Amino acid sequence: MTYFKKILRFAKPYKTYAILNIIANVLYALFSTLAMLSLFPMLKVLFEDKKAVELKPTWEGLSNAKDYVEDYLNFFITQKAEEGADVLIYMVVLIITMFLLKNFFNYLAMFFITFLRNGVLKDIRNALYKKTVELPLSHYSEKKKGDTIARITGDVLEVQHSFLSILELIVREPLTIIFTIVAMLAISWKLTLFVFIFIPISGFIISRIGKSLKKKSDRVQEEQGLFLSILEETLGGLKIIKGFNAEKKFNQRFQDSTNKYYDFSNKLLNRQNLASPTSEFLGIGVIAILLWYGGQMVLVDESLDASLFIAYMGLSYQILTPAKAISKASYSVKKGNAAADRILQVLETQNEIEDAPNAKEKSDFTSSIEIDNISFAYEEKFVLKDFSLTVQKGKTVALVGQSGSGKSTIANLLTRFYDIQKGEIKIDGDNIKSLTQASLRQLMGLVTQDSILFNDSIRENLLIGKEDATEEELLDALKVANAFDFVMELPQGIHTNVGDSGGKLSGGQKQRISIARAVLKNPPIMILDEATSALDTESEKLVQKALENMMKNRTSVVIAHRLSTIQSADQIVVMHQGEMVEQGTHDELMLQNGTYRKLVEMQSFE
Repeated sequence: MTYFKKILRFAKPYKTYAILNIIANVLYALFSTLAMLSLFPMLKVLFEDKKAVELKPTWEGLSNAKDYVEDYLNFFITQKAEEGADVLIYMVVLIITMFLLKNFFNYLAMFFITFLRNGVLKDIRNALYKKTVELPLSHYSEKKKGDTIARITGDVLEVQHSFLSILELIVREPLTIIFTIVAMLAISWKLTLFVFIFIPISGFIISRIGKSLKKKSDRVQEEQGLFLSILEETLGGLKIIKGFNAEKKFNQRFQDSTNKYYDFSNKLLNRQNLASPTSEFLGIGVIAILLWYGGQMVLVDESLDASLFIAYMGLSYQILTPAKAISKASYSVKKGNAAADRILQVLETQNEIEDAPNAKEKSDFTSSIEIDNISFAYEEKFVLKDFSLTVQKGKTVALVGQSGSGKSTIANLLTRFYDIQKGEIKIDGDNIKSLTQASLRQLMGLVTQDSILFNDSIRENLLIGKEDATEEELLDALKVANAFDFVMELPQGIHTNVGDSGGKLSGGQKQRISIARAVLKNPPIMILDEATSALDTESEKLVQKALENMMKNRTSVVIAHRLSTIQSADQIVVMHQGEMVEQGTHDELMLQNGTYRKLVEMQSFE
């Protein structure tokens, strides 16, 4: 219950529904007992087991409640019989009324809990999604995406179902048992002693069965996360799977995971399903003893009326239903607790990159970006070592070097996707850690090597750059990005859906849409992370023209693989194994006859 209690905070906005559910459950439990007791007068009439009572009985306190009820019932039957009325009709109406009220309040309880359960489901999913977006990129470099999806879907549903169980566990079924036992005590305290023996024995056996349920539930949910990860990776890499004829291998991986899920689920459900028949068998055993002992009291001792005994047996059997429900609910809560644990692991994950308590908003860029003696390691090996660089406003600085030299890491650190371990990055003299992440990123436009588009229209993809952009601004951004002509030729123009990850567009088209999105944002600082490296020559020329249009009058940090695209940069920084080895203009570096010249000459022969 530890984790489940933490999840209960999501129920606070819906406490009114919880209170109404509890009230309805109390009334359900009451009328559930009264419905069984209402059979007693019917049996008295049918068995003609009644004595004539002419005087209306008087209330003499709880100690004589049983005699008062029985005398009042006999008085009522006597009066109606003398009036010539059909007493049986009154008894039938009484039974129908009691069962009607019982089921009415049962419906109300379900009605109110629906809003509570679905509200909690919605709020937990929203909180999980919000946390998923807030966590830094470093968090997902080690996590499986499918596991996150499993927590937002399956685990949240498990918690939702457990909410119904926990309210039944603490309110409805215990009250039904209490009311029923009170009625049974009133009829015969001797017989009821057997019930008190049955409940703890049943509870002990069921708790032993359910002891390992949380552990088994954990394994089921973890395996679900694994096969969802395989599915997500399969959809993302379908071209490679088909191109390398790897369908069989991935089928096997998926089937291995689902087979484990199948085994774990069978063990979990079989253990869970054992609760209901066990509790019912134990209950029937006690009822058999009650039948024997109660039969002695009716037939031999004649200390108990036959009609009362039948009503008593109905009540004793009625205890079985809530007892089974409690055992099932306790299992469900254990499963919900395991799911709540996995949900809280996400919600309580410490965000390593957070705004400082006194972080300030920065709305403009006036002088320079200063990278001052920074060092950074993704795990243990440093990819940047004591690196320093100053980018003046309005200038274009290009970072070049072999793969793994730390170029893209600079982009990740400037945007604060990752935090440096040593040194400082300043914008206009302000350490970026002293700025809010939102205002820092608002100053920057980002175009990456992988053109990340969402399965929506071109218009909606552009609006990510600026939500309130006018139609004219959208078209102007497309023109700057050299994308206007091909977009207008599409079947629905700017409203054309680009497909999953922009799959309906070519690489060059996707990249130009990405550039248009950055242009629409209109940031003072532009970061281009190998924006043309994945393109063919023709597309590269179109995209390069778009980039040149975009970089006019802006401060740009260009991470380049193809050196032909950055020859006009104001400053070129050559990197090797996380360190700066050369810097200068294209012409200056060519004259130095160093690393840069070698890179240029290598590419000229490609």
